[in-house]
Amino acid sequence: MAQIIPVASGKGGVGKSLLSANLAIALGQQGMRVVLADLDLGASNLHLVIGQHPGNASLGSWFTEKTEFKDIVQPTDYPNVSFIAGDSQIPDLTSLKYSQKIRLIRNLKNIDTDFLILDLGAGTHQFILDMFLLSPQGIVVSAPAVTATLNGYLFLKNAVFRLLYTTFRRNTPGRELLDNLKKNSQSMQKLYIPQLVQALGQVDPDTTQLFISRMQQFRPRLVMNMIENPQDADKAQRIKTSCNQYLGLEIDFLGLMYRDMLQDKALSSQLPVIVYKPKSVLGQAIYRISDKVIATPQRNFDADFDPETFNADSFNNAEEEAMIDYDFKLSGIDDLVSGGSLTIGELAEMIKTQQYELTQLKKENMLLKSKLVKAAEQGFKV
Repeated sequence: MAQIIPVASGKGGVGKSLLSANLAIALGQQGMRVVLADLDLGASNLHLVIGQHPGNASLGSWFTEKTEFKDIVQPTDYPNVSFIAGDSQIPDLTSLKYSQKIRLIRNLKNIDTDFLILDLGAGTHQFILDMFLLSPQGIVVSAPAVTATLNGYLFLKNAVFRLLYTTFRRNTPGRELLDNLKKNSQSMQKLYIPQLVQALGQVDPDTTQLFISRMQQFRPRLVMNMIENPQDADKAQRIKTSCNQYLGLEIDFLGLMYRDMLQDKALSSQLPVIVYKPKSVLGQAIYRISDKVIATPQRNFDADFDPETFNADSFNNAEEEAMIDYDFKLSGIDDLVSGGSLTIGELAEMIKTQQYELTQLKKENMLLKSKLVKAAEQGFKV
């Protein structure tokens, strides 16, 4: 059975695809059979990182042309590594139907390989969370920047809540309690997971015990990328502490990756860093991470935890999902500030940055508006 390694991030631009591609090649160099799948649907560009030209063989063609799944698992120029391309030309792939998601999961799980690396999209879309929960040992890539740290923590928080809702199914006492709390989103977000588990244990002890067991099985791994100095490593420990305190979640620290301009040169050459310059600081960091991945015993969720049973009833409409996302963001900031993971100074800097970006957007909007007005006036004169 393949060891599935989903790779995710709370926000884009933190090196998720960089890690996915180079980790796959590093594992392949050590004799492991690896399949690397681009599941960043709607924004697929992993083929550029490894210099692969997929042609018509992609997930898009599989979904739309009914080709055989085995036909889109393409060999690469790298030893023991195969590749499944996404398809950024088909926007519908960003919102798969439930039946399509189940079909994809079944085919991915049936691949005969040692490691299956899933390069997921950025953010906390339900599809991304479900793919991340295909394994209890997924990797979250973050960076020392305040927004990256916050979004990394929020991703893990969303994953825990997704695990919560898939364990407490409809028509159970625990689910009824969760639904009642969700009606008041502020009350829901003020409850930390350990407190919530206590409340659930009083009304639904059996299912609560199952959730506790799954939380013990769930052991995501963190990679901190783009660090500038050793002090940046403290951010990884802060995320770990906040996850333990507020989510009741233990995470493992998989490694650090220094910011390296070689990545830009490697990307322009369409060569992975460990091929372009394997002895670089970044290349050596990736090799250390691959060694840890091989050395870590495989973990699995219990047999009853089947991603194929995941449903979409937890978020019924876009308005509700948007409100929940907003509350999650606010509660995530509160968690990190309360636990010392995010200082007041860092928070103030983030707010200043956002204010500057908003000011720039307003200026651009005013400029566009004036151009539209002038264009309309000229049109009337003609």
